[in-house]
Amino acid sequence: MQQKTKLGLNFGVRGWLLMIFEFSAFAVFQVFTNFPMNMLGDYYGGAQNISPLLTIGTLVGIVIQLILSNQVGKMKSVKPMVLLFGLLTLVFAFGVAVIHPGTLWLVCYFLVCVFSNIYGMFGIGIIIGQWFPTRKGVFMGVATLIFPVVNGLMGPFAAMVFGAGAPNPFKGFLPYLIFGVIGWLIGLIFIKDYPEQVGCYRDNDKTFTKEKADAMLAVEIENKKTTVWKLGHTLKCGQFWLITIPMGTLLMCSVGMMTQTSQIIGSYPGLEFGKVMGMVMIFALIGSYVLGLVDGKFGTKTAILISEIVMLLSGILGAIGNQTATMISIVLLAIFMGAGSNFTVSGAAQYWRREDFATVFGIVNPVANILQCIGPVMVAMTVFRAVTLPFALTAVIAAISIVLVLLFKPAKVKETDDKYRQAAGKALDDALVGRK
Repeated sequence: MQQKTKLGLNFGVRGWLLMIFEFSAFAVFQVFTNFPMNMLGDYYGGAQNISPLLTIGTLVGIVIQLILSNQVGKMKSVKPMVLLFGLLTLVFAFGVAVIHPGTLWLVCYFLVCVFSNIYGMFGIGIIIGQWFPTRKGVFMGVATLIFPVVNGLMGPFAAMVFGAGAPNPFKGFLPYLIFGVIGWLIGLIFIKDYPEQVGCYRDNDKTFTKEKADAMLAVEIENKKTTVWKLGHTLKCGQFWLITIPMGTLLMCSVGMMTQTSQIIGSYPGLEFGKVMGMVMIFALIGSYVLGLVDGKFGTKTAILISEIVMLLSGILGAIGNQTATMISIVLLAIFMGAGSNFTVSGAAQYWRREDFATVFGIVNPVANILQCIGPVMVAMTVFRAVTLPFALTAVIAAISIVLVLLFKPAKVKETDDKYRQAAGKALDDALVGRK
């Protein structure tokens, strides 16, 4: 039977080290893909020239993730792959930090967009799902707190870059590079693919005996090699699309809006950028953590549905176009932005088996990321026509997504899983019963 989900923050020492590993990867991803376009666009030749590199780089990363998704089940360990992409991310992030504007800088930025997405959003996500299969909602609710924190540090970052008169991007980027290296070293030294490999237990559940945990792990590793949820089966499953598209639309609208915050906030003279971003940080922290708790208690579907409703309200209020409505809209935007990055890990772990998680997540994440990479382009193309237009589009997208979430039925995922397992000669059990 499915274990009762624990909502506390007792992840164990190794679990918190895994958290720092993910914190560092998320921070590097956010800073080295978003800040050059949002804060330093003019310095690097204009956001309109950088935005296509972010989109194309993300798409290339998605293609690589789809290729890897059919291979991760066969890998004895995904950790070397994760560390390789992390090292590549840090090398090219260093290039972004030290190289002056020009062709070589654009190459480094493009490659950071490719590799940082695979590293933080895909690779470490697989490990998290294998460490916390039933507590993934709470874990990711904490892990994604780093996004609003980093967004809230845009002001200090800009002060470090421009404080001496002539721009000095390296000074602003350096703290995040150091954090990225520390996190990568923690992953190298302290983290394995599975908690059982370092004397810990899944979900930090100490009611397991070592013998039981080792026996379950051995069976799951063997079954992982013959997972029934290969690329073709997953993409043919209608329920997969009903839950994955809303995950992607949350990312699309939140990431898209965040790349144009200075333009949106600057359209209202009564709003101060620094104060607004500080408020965004606070409410995004609340959204990430609270909706992570909702995810763990009531299921990923419920948490996504609430997030989409918040997104709908944000879009409607922002489309009104006055300062007060826009301010409330930005608060709501912060809430669903804080929660949006939680769900690709938690959804794949919630509705599929631990043995199938890596391959399913390897498809969920890139599909959601395809929608995410559309966001910056969509907002950039509309915000300059009217600052209310991207909010109106957000409302429409949220309404469609709400319908899709309501149509999603976890029981139908189990029906499909049973069909595939029966055809493959695998045992049927109640592992997916009660998934919410």
